[in-house]
Amino acid sequence: MKSYFSVKAIFFCFLSYIFSCTLPTFATNISDVYEAAKHSDPVLKGAEANYFARKEAMPQARSALLPSVSISGQKSDIKRKFPNATISDPTSPFFGQALPSQNFDDTVWQAEATQSLFDLESWFTYRSAKATVKQADADYSAAEQNLIIRVVEAYLDVLRAQDRLDSNLAEEAAVKRQLEQVQQRFDVGLVAITDVLESTAAYDNASVRRIQSDGDHDIFFETLRTLSGVAYHSLDRLSEALPIVNPAPQDEEAWTTMALDTNLSILAAKQQLKSSKQLLKARRSGHLPIVQGIVSHSEFETGGSSFLGSRTDTTTYAIRAKLPIFQGGFTHSRSKEAKFRVEAARQQLMENTVNVTRDTRNFFRAVSTDVLRVKARLRAIKSSESALEATETGYEVGTRNIVDVLQAQQRLYLSQFDYADSRYNYVLDLLRLKQATGALEKADLLKLNDFITPENPIRNKTLIP
Repeated sequence: MKSYFSVKAIFFCFLSYIFSCTLPTFATNISDVYEAAKHSDPVLKGAEANYFARKEAMPQARSALLPSVSISGQKSDIKRKFPNATISDPTSPFFGQALPSQNFDDTVWQAEATQSLFDLESWFTYRSAKATVKQADADYSAAEQNLIIRVVEAYLDVLRAQDRLDSNLAEEAAVKRQLEQVQQRFDVGLVAITDVLESTAAYDNASVRRIQSDGDHDIFFETLRTLSGVAYHSLDRLSEALPIVNPAPQDEEAWTTMALDTNLSILAAKQQLKSSKQLLKARRSGHLPIVQGIVSHSEFETGGSSFLGSRTDTTTYAIRAKLPIFQGGFTHSRSKEAKFRVEAARQQLMENTVNVTRDTRNFFRAVSTDVLRVKARLRAIKSSESALEATETGYEVGTRNIVDVLQAQQRLYLSQFDYADSRYNYVLDLLRLKQATGALEKADLLKLNDFITPENPIRNKTLIP
């Protein structure tokens, strides 16, 4: 009976394994990776937390312009002695005796409302905070755009590694077949030993390249896992149907003008400069008077004797004016600091403007070059195929040697990888061009995702049992 159940358990385990192997495996596209990265990427999460923290500058600065209400209270236990005083009433039976000590409680509470009537420093600080919040908006939007770029780059790195691995595997297999053929020719005395040695060296080098690309394949899968927080079993490939076209409009100056108007780093730098200027005005206003309106009400109750009675209620309406005369040079020093920060912000804006102009022009030219490069490398594949065929024919008739054949094979597989590599570079350069103009958005990634095909997905070998 025990052996029967043991065999039955093994049988069901075997069926479960067969069933799991026959289940369809769904690969992951670039949109899936992006959605996962949005929820797990620590860089974006940190930028989001920093964004919300910086937004609090607005209510903090605004609070100085709004009414301030406070309530305070105090209760005291008082013990009063009169060591040198005596009872002076001659009719009192205690005449001439020392006054007795008194024990009583004093209770006082006060409510006060203060409203700023004239405070230029607080007003300019508030305007500085508004600009700071707008800068935070631009910085966070830039972080979101940067996530799109990082996701696409990490995803394409896996595809690029797979294409290199495919190319190296094909090269290794082709060189191995060539080595076997040369060995057969050598065995019957048709070729010299040098052909065998050349083929063997070529096969060893192809094996080294295949081993390296195999390791890179695993590394880039792990990089994608770090970014998205998910260990993907497979990824969809980039379709051959992806259109490789010039950027629209095909005008470098138009793209540069757009970038100078809407680039997020420039917008952030402009708001930083605006905030610094308002802060400088606030610091300089530290020499000006501050006027406040005050309304307060207090109640005082004592258990001891008082000329005004045991309880006193007081309501006060006042206008308080304060003019700072000298604070040890503090206000002057803060004004100098703010002035230097304005200059630093101005230089930062200039640097961002120069860098964005350069990057936009470079990415525009890179995309235009990528379009030509993809077309040229596609032609190079056909040329390499024809060249390999002609070289192999020449080797058969004795006009070419084995080195020529091996080099022609290597050029063919290299041209195949270069073609795929140029397509990936085109995608990244086009997205970076849009990022330079501040126009990159999720819709661009979804548009790219339309050209991600589930046919022949890339497998993650580290997760295959």
